[in-house]
Amino acid sequence: MSIHIYNSLTRTKEEFIPEKPPHVNIYTCGVTVYDESHIGHARSLYIFDVIRRYLKYRGFKVKFVRNITDIDDKIINRARELKIDWKELVRTYIARYQEDARGLGIEKGDYEPRATENIPDMVRYIGVLIDKGYAYVTATGVYFNVRKFREYGKLSGQGIGQMLTGVRKEPDETKEDPLDFALWKLSKEGEPFWESPWGNGRPGWHIECSVMSRKFLKADTLDIHAGGRDLIFPHHENEIAQAEALTGKPFAKYWIHHGLLTINGQKMSKSLGNFITIHNFIDDENSRNGNGANILKLFFLSAHYSHPIDYNGKKIQDTRQALESILILKDKMEKKIAESPDRDSVTQQFKEIGNIKNEFIKVMDDDFNTPEGLACIFNLVNAANKNIDDLGFIFQAKTLLFELTNILGLELKRLNATVPVESLKLDARIVSPDVLTEQNIEILVRQRNNARKTGNFQEADKIRKGLEDKGIILEDTKDGTTTWRRKL
Repeated sequence: MSIHIYNSLTRTKEEFIPEKPPHVNIYTCGVTVYDESHIGHARSLYIFDVIRRYLKYRGFKVKFVRNITDIDDKIINRARELKIDWKELVRTYIARYQEDARGLGIEKGDYEPRATENIPDMVRYIGVLIDKGYAYVTATGVYFNVRKFREYGKLSGQGIGQMLTGVRKEPDETKEDPLDFALWKLSKEGEPFWESPWGNGRPGWHIECSVMSRKFLKADTLDIHAGGRDLIFPHHENEIAQAEALTGKPFAKYWIHHGLLTINGQKMSKSLGNFITIHNFIDDENSRNGNGANILKLFFLSAHYSHPIDYNGKKIQDTRQALESILILKDKMEKKIAESPDRDSVTQQFKEIGNIKNEFIKVMDDDFNTPEGLACIFNLVNAANKNIDDLGFIFQAKTLLFELTNILGLELKRLNATVPVESLKLDARIVSPDVLTEQNIEILVRQRNNARKTGNFQEADKIRKGLEDKGIILEDTKDGTTTWRRKL
């Protein structure tokens, strides 16, 4: 079987054949560090992390670069607004971004270059474009001459006329054409700057990615360039123009773009009060159930990466329940396997489990179809629940469950705690259900079970109801133990 990817450049699904198999180089546009990262950023970070994980699983040797834009008009303006030095702003939000990525369980890139650390390379790159006649110097900086690059518009599928209609008019009258874009901007008074042959200034946004992708992946043609659909024009279109004007070679073989995220059908915006940061989402969910990152990831997996996705309370609640079904099964299987004296002697192969694995690979090979991949995982959950008393089956089901969830970057955290009947004793302390440390929950479970043993069912029901109201679900098993879990 081979992997097929929808290529935004050709608008077709193509067999994935990297330039130098099994090696694959991937570049993805990272964040501009002027504010907190939001859950739209999280989707981008996570989706491309899954793609990298899956390519590795399928035997490719992946080199992955994700940049950080740490100089930009937005950064300069935000620093002024906050009345702090732009470097302090950048330090703060790089640290927050890295903390968010760790909280999501996103693997670091092989390189995560910052724009400001690679400006000499950008200056040299711009110099070559000028020498080749693709760029020109004005009183305000250096611009790329779009009409000199005859294939401009091939990624977005727009003609020059369409672009002129939609282009943002800049107040710079020194440009030869409204579509021409800045490679180097001369700095105004009080703005940060670096030296160049054309005057003190800073690089334009687009040149950063063309330079850093080529430098760190050591390739004129990338295997995969990835980013959000909102970056196709002008950012990625401009990257192509710069890179191919310089090298005369295709900039990237495959372009992968993820769909955008909305909140209750609206674009996320601070002015609308629907701006959800990664930090806040994970913190809120962790306070509820300790599975914030998993819930956000599972939500993203429910839609194909190329499609838009709408965030709302109903979908998040459905996602909590879906995750809960996986974790409940995981706990049941681990308990069964731990209690079995024959768990090391399982050799039988189960066709149903093999079929689920093969189907997972088949759908993920088809343009990383995570909704269908999730369906395979839930088929596995259903099959394991039906065969929960078959040690051989659940041993192999557990192995496959961890294999598939690991590919998707899901961490199957502990959900249940078990309190054996024989250890139950009435604790003399009075513990309020409002104090829900793990120790206190177990004390309450003991009190409830002791009440049941002595026939005080009213007290037992009261404790169960009190815990349930606080999001703690009790389950009594056939073998005389009681398990508890937090409701997701």
